Amino acid sequence: MSAFSSTGDLSGLAYLEHANDNLLTIVQIETQEALDNVDEIAQVEGIDVLFLGPFDLGNNIGHTVRGAFDQQLEDAILKIKTAAEHAGKKTGIYCPNGDVARKYAEIGFHMISVINDMTVLPVGLSQALSIATGAKQEVKGAAYGGGSS
Repeated sequence: MSAFSSTGDLSGLAYLEHANDNLLTIVQIETQEALDNVDEIAQVEGIDVLFLGPFDLGNNIGHTVRGAFDQQLEDAILKIKTAAEHAGKKTGIYCPNGDVARKYAEIGFHMISVINDMTVLPVGLSQALSIATGAKQEVKGAAYGGGSS
């Protein structure tokens, strides 16, 4: 819809007139119970997107992420994607960095984060502070292996 263009020229009135026509219902599949029932969840009328955070999902199904995603977590992610596809729904995934985001884009996910807040905030702020002060800053708090010092 042209009222929701990427040029940022959406007026307040245009937003109010079209907002309800442009809503998405997104459900997160991040527990063992949701994973066990993902085919049924995907079939629910009105759901548009199945979204997952692999770190929360991995923790909940007993495959905590400590670097690369293990095979059981990868299988769970693909199970969610397959359920969404069979139901005609879109898929989304929360990624810790651009490399992981590219991987999931290439296999067909639709909504993909390219970095997470636990990484971008400490890394980005440290880099900006380093530039501003001319001194290298130590990065603390970067999560999921996304930070560098």
